[in-house]
Parts: sequence; structure tokens; C-alpha cells
Amino acid sequence: MNSFFERRYVITGIFLTIIIILLARLFYIQVIDPRYAIYASNNVRRQVIHNPARGPILDRNGKILVQNVPFYDIMVTPKQVKPFDTVEFCKLLGIDRQEYDKQWVKAVKYSPYLPSVFEKQIPVTTYASLQERLSEFPGFYSSTRYLRTYPDSVAAQFLGYIGEVQDREIKRSNGYYHPGDYIGITGVEKSYEAVLRGQRGVENLLVDSRNKQKGRYANGMFDTAAVAGQRLTSSLDVDIQKLGEKLMKNKLGSIVAIEPSTGEILCYVSSPTYDPNLMVGRERGNNAAKIYKDPFDPFFIRPIQAKYPPGSSFKPLSALIALQGGIIDPNTTYYCPGYYKAGNRKIPCNNGEAHGLVNLSSAVALSCNGYFSMVFQKIMDRNGGKKTDLTFALWRDNVEKFGLGARLGLDMPGESRGNVPTPLHYDNVYKKGGWRSSTIISLAIGQGELLATPLQLANLECTIANHGYYYKPHLIKAIGEQNIIKKEYTERNYVGIDSQYFEPVINGMEAVVERGTAIRSKIPGIVMCGKTGTAQNPHGESHSVFVAFAPRDHPKIAIAVVVENSGEGAHWAAPIASFIVEKYLKGSISQRESGITVDYFANATRLPDSATYLHSSGFNRRKMLKADSIRKKLQDSINRKLKGAKSASAKNKKDSSTRFLAAQPMHKKDE
Repeated sequence: MNSFFERRYVITGIFLTIIIILLARLFYIQVIDPRYAIYASNNVRRQVIHNPARGPILDRNGKILVQNVPFYDIMVTPKQVKPFDTVEFCKLLGIDRQEYDKQWVKAVKYSPYLPSVFEKQIPVTTYASLQERLSEFPGFYSSTRYLRTYPDSVAAQFLGYIGEVQDREIKRSNGYYHPGDYIGITGVEKSYEAVLRGQRGVENLLVDSRNKQKGRYANGMFDTAAVAGQRLTSSLDVDIQKLGEKLMKNKLGSIVAIEPSTGEILCYVSSPTYDPNLMVGRERGNNAAKIYKDPFDPFFIRPIQAKYPPGSSFKPLSALIALQGGIIDPNTTYYCPGYYKAGNRKIPCNNGEAHGLVNLSSAVALSCNGYFSMVFQKIMDRNGGKKTDLTFALWRDNVEKFGLGARLGLDMPGESRGNVPTPLHYDNVYKKGGWRSSTIISLAIGQGELLATPLQLANLECTIANHGYYYKPHLIKAIGEQNIIKKEYTERNYVGIDSQYFEPVINGMEAVVERGTAIRSKIPGIVMCGKTGTAQNPHGESHSVFVAFAPRDHPKIAIAVVVENSGEGAHWAAPIASFIVEKYLKGSISQRESGITVDYFANATRLPDSATYLHSSGFNRRKMLKADSIRKKLQDSINRKLKGAKSASAKNKKDSSTRFLAAQPMHKKDE
């Protein structure tokens, strides 16, 4: 009897244990492990993602710079796929079986239960025949996406381009991005990604065992509508942008034009450039590979990444600091014998010219090296030679107020700081206390270690035009239908110089164009104030530089032009700048007394020999081979066969290498 009861308890215990295990398993399946819920839900429900159109980008007058064109991706949820005619499916897609197998493995690896892109960027012609038969292939469906198109094919470096999202970006997005999504890679597309991308919509559909739609899940209760990205109104004027790119064709350099009263960038040319439509579509990878092989590097954004000694355009800055400090006044004179003696060094004036007695305005007009060397030495020696480092630090702080030596905060990635040397730099070179004003006298005429980007040069002209302040330069004028303007772009940045000290400097700049080195670029009916410069190039012809603003009263445009390997600033940069200025202010270009024409400068070629250029840029065979390897990795990363984080890492390496390979040492010598 006792044995019977013992067996009964044992059997009861076994049954209870089994029931507990089953309940625990059921709890795990229904509550803890989401895979089964997803699988069960996917048997009756299909979630269709509606991708929003990216926001368009317009120029300042409402002309379209970037808009969208729809295309189709074929999506797949591996667990929903039933046996089908693979050969016919591949035929409809225009792919082979090897490609099919590769994409299938990729989809399964991502998730058997979640949809992912199987074949992307299906053209409309292919999709038309595929759409009618897509229901024959359970587990596959189409998704509409949008690619960018560029009606005028201009401003490639400003606009940037979009590309397929990488694994690292998916992780950072907290679930927003999915494989196959597109994201801004460079330019404004990257800077304003959150504004341009919009918000995706979701539609939940009921499907039967044959993958046929049976209506909307829960009557659409859980559906959300796609919201298109916001419109961006850029500050660019597409007419002068086109003119600028035309004038800079077959040349190296850049044009930056800014409206002084707002900081809005009117023209943003980087040459050589490329057609932004090449970075769209299925041939994007091949096109990018060709662009990267160009020795002159069209992807290098010269307006904000190329660095030049500012030369003549820097001369007035030290004079303004000296005026504010009471070290000189507008009537301070200097007798120029054709050189300036600083310690044991002789600083020659332009071509050894003796300018005689000059004051501040005439020194600007004649670009007298001696006058500005004298001014700089007075600044550095005012506290005695033993305190040169402390005095220099104060001078450096004043220079940085003009936006040199630091990023201006442009609404675009990749901006360079330029360079204003520190006292520590000279301590390391000459040892502490081992340098004086005569040691660094080259800074007086914008040479030595000083480096500035074309954007900083144009911004310096805005400061002079405004008599002592500038607005932060920016490329986007307004956001959305409400035309939102960022507050930081409406605030004045004062440089600490009283407005009355700018007049003698401006008088000299006016004389440069009216009767000086830039007289050939004089614009009928417009008073333009400018400064020519020449950037010395040890591996070829010097670089042509010109900075200016116009008109003198109530300036509407400030500009900086650099044409590499083109000699003096008066020969190439000044005429190009004058055409841009006149086109913007008058809407047309008049006949010049000097006889210069747009066609002559547009059709001229100033490209250096590619081998010489590569040598001057610091290339050697080992670096070239390394660059080729990195380019190949980047091509793979932007190819439609992109896989995983390894390719993403390769792209990171390529991005940094491109910036390194593009940089070239440039040394500037005043005219």
C-alpha cells in the first residue's frame, strides 16, 4: 500500500514537472524571445516601409539645385520565401544566379525574420515588367526610394552627395536607419541630414499564406504616414555659381563670395569640380573611382581645405591692430628705399621697387613691404625685446578675432583652421627667449607660418567692408517653409577695431583697382576695393590671388579668388573676380576698356603638368601605391556589393587619406 502511494507521488511529480517546463517554455516563447512572435505576426502581417522624399535644396532666388527622382528596391524577408522559379526571378531582375546567392546569404545574415534590401535601384523600365509578377515570389516585395538629381549640375562640393548607410551609422541612429537606407555623406547633405531626411512611414498589411494582400492590419490603427524632408534655401546665387565654374574650368583654385551684411555665401567654387549626377545611381562606384584617380582631386574642397599664406591681403590687418593700439596713425610715414632692414635681414619690396615716402593709404595701394614690416616691428617691440613672446601672444589674439587660425563654423564638414603660429612654436624652433621681431618679420607681409583658407580671406574682406565686424559665413539661408534662420548667423562678431581706422585702408584698396595693379579689372560704374597677391610656388608658376569687396559704399559682395599656377594676382584672379562681382551687382557683364572678356578666361587652361603637381604635393611612389589601395577599398564601400563593418572601416581610412593626399604646401610671396 505504501509502495502504491509512493509511486503515485512520483508520477504526479513527473507530470507537474512536465507541465511547469511547458509553461516556462510557453512563457519564454511568448514573452521573452521575440522571434516566434515576429514569425507568427509575419505570417499574417507584412510591414511596408514608405521612405520619405529628401528635402529639396534651392538657391537664394528659389531655383532648384537638388531634387528627387523615385526608384525601386526589391525587399526580402527570408522566412516568408516559398519555393519558386529562381531562374525566372533572376531573369526579371537582370542578375545571374551567383549574384542571387550572394544577396540571399547577405539577407539571411542580417535577419531571417526582418525585411532587408535584396536588389536596389531598380530602374523604372525593369520594375514595370517585374511588378506584374512580383506576387509569384512570396517573401519579395518592392519599396519606393528616392535618389537625388541635379538639374544644373553645379556646386558639387557645396551640395555633397548621399550614399548607402553604413553599419556604424545604423548603430548610432538608435534604430532610425536600416540597411539600404541613404544618408548624407558630404557637404550640405551631411550637415543638414536630420532636416533633409524626413520621417519614414509604416503601413501594416494583412496577407494570406500565398502572400496576397487581404486588407490593412487593424484597419490602419498602427500605420504612420511618411513625412518629406524639409526644404533648404541656400545662400548661393546659381547664376554667378555657374559663371564661376565656367571661369575656373581647366584651372586649379577656388572662388568664395560672401554678402558682408549677412554672411551669406553667394558663390562657392572649387576647381576642378565634377558633375554631382555622377555620384547617383548604379554606376556611382565606378564614377567615384575615376574621380579619385584624377591627380588634381576634384573631391578636395579648396574653399575650406586649401591653405595659403595670405600675403598682401593680410598687410592691412597688422596696421589696423597698430592703429587701435595707438602705435601709428593714418598719417604715419615711412621712406621706402626698395627694402626694409630688420636686424641683419633685408626684406625687399615688390621687385625691388623704391616707393619713396608713403603713408598708410599709399602703402596699401603700392603694397609696400617696408611700410608694413615697419608697423609689425613697432608692434612687437613696444614692450621691449625680452617680452617679444608676450607681445606676440597679444598680437596673435587680435589676429584670431578676424577669424584666422580657427574654424569660422561654416555649416559644412571638413573646414580647416588655417594657421596662426603660437609663441610655443617659435620657442621650439629657436628656443625660449631666442627670437625677436626681426626673426618673425615675414609675418608682417602675410608670409612665414601664416596660412588661411579662401573662405577666411573672403571673410576678412567682409570685416573690412563692414568697418570692424563680420557675420558668421553660412551656406544655408533658411530652413523649411517657415524660413527659419539660425540665431548664430544674425549676430555680429566684432574684431575690436574702431570703425574710423578702416577708411585709410579702404582708400588704398580703392586705389589698387582705380589706378593700381588691378586697373585692368576695373568695372564700369562700380567702385571696387581690392588687393592683388602672388602665392609663390617652388614647383612651377606662382599662384594668382585677389581679394575685394564692392561697391565701396554699402558693400553687397566680398570675394576671394585663387587661381593656382597662374602668376600675379592682376593677371588671372582679379579679372575673374571682377566678372563675378559685376554679374552679381548688375546682372550682366559689360565691355571693358581693358578688353578682357569672359570667354578668354573661361577657355584658357592653367592646369599644371600632372607629374609636377603630384611631386609638389608631396607624393612619392610608395604613397601613390598606398593611395591606390585605399581608393580600391573606398570603391568597394560605395559599391552595391558593400558588406559589413570591414568595408566601412576601409572607407574611413580612405576619407582621411584623401584629405592628406590632396593637401599641398603653398608658399606666398607678395607682389
